[in-house]
Amino acid sequence: MSTETDAPSDGVRQGSAGPLTLAARRVENLGEAGFAYLLLVPAIAILLIIAVWPLFETLKMSLHADALLTNNQVGEFVGLQNYRRLLTGELDPLLVRPFFDLSQPFQSALTVTLLFTVVSVFFETIIGLGQALVLDQDFRGRRWVRVAVILPWAVPIVIQGMIFYLLFQPQIGFLTAPLQSIGLFSSTPLSNSVDSFIIVTVADVWKTSAFMALIILAGLQSIDRQLYDVAKVAGASKWQQFKLITFPLVLPSIIVAMLFRTIAAMRVYGIIETVSSCSTVPSLSCMVVSSFSQHRYGSAATLAFVTAFIIALFVSVYIIKFADSGDL
Repeated sequence: MSTETDAPSDGVRQGSAGPLTLAARRVENLGEAGFAYLLLVPAIAILLIIAVWPLFETLKMSLHADALLTNNQVGEFVGLQNYRRLLTGELDPLLVRPFFDLSQPFQSALTVTLLFTVVSVFFETIIGLGQALVLDQDFRGRRWVRVAVILPWAVPIVIQGMIFYLLFQPQIGFLTAPLQSIGLFSSTPLSNSVDSFIIVTVADVWKTSAFMALIILAGLQSIDRQLYDVAKVAGASKWQQFKLITFPLVLPSIIVAMLFRTIAAMRVYGIIETVSSCSTVPSLSCMVVSSFSQHRYGSAATLAFVTAFIIALFVSVYIIKFADSGDL
């Protein structure tokens, strides 16, 4: 019997294959780059659902008036009017504090947010790096020191805010009188914008320095210890080892930690509301929550989208500056 009748041709075999078989064959034929992009598809789909779509809906709502109709539809379409009112200050009388006012930097939402972000991230990075360097050493009781460092990060924001609120209460707080005696704070620091800003910043640094330390510590422990042995043989001092080995190799971890903390600091709200109040220390998130609670959904959406845009600018600076240098 002829072998042609026993073995079907390749065309017949491929035609009889099911869709799953054909898809599997196409995946097998993909190159490394194509397969990598294929693995990213689920993550991109989730990102579109939980990030891009809500952001698009926020943008669409920001183009409408504040009024909410009875059929759960937003007010009339006003285009970029809400953005114009926000940037020209026409929206300020409706807000808890002005959106941007350089004459009152500690009562302006944008300046308070930017100042808080820069100051808190700077000190958290310095303190977190110091803690990570200590925890990276081998000494007796290191396990308990790590617990002590991580403990503030485990404290909920509400409890943390209550701790600092009680510390600076004039009647019961034991820090108010000593600091007032040396001229640092007023008699009612939680009612003063500058004093409250300092207290909120200190509270945030106290809590989130541990987060920075954990990420930086992970970077430190990934460094090959043989590099230090070679440096010792070459006669390098401790400072030279840090400058030439530790810091360059741990810099990518520091940048990632700073990026995460910058995004979180730009969205600061909980620690402000629990320690002081949004009327005393306004932030962009405070403005969003205040406008939303007053049922001014168009204004709240405008503030939220502007906040997201500013955060995107910060992230872009990190990526552009450090990705080109190879640190990200």
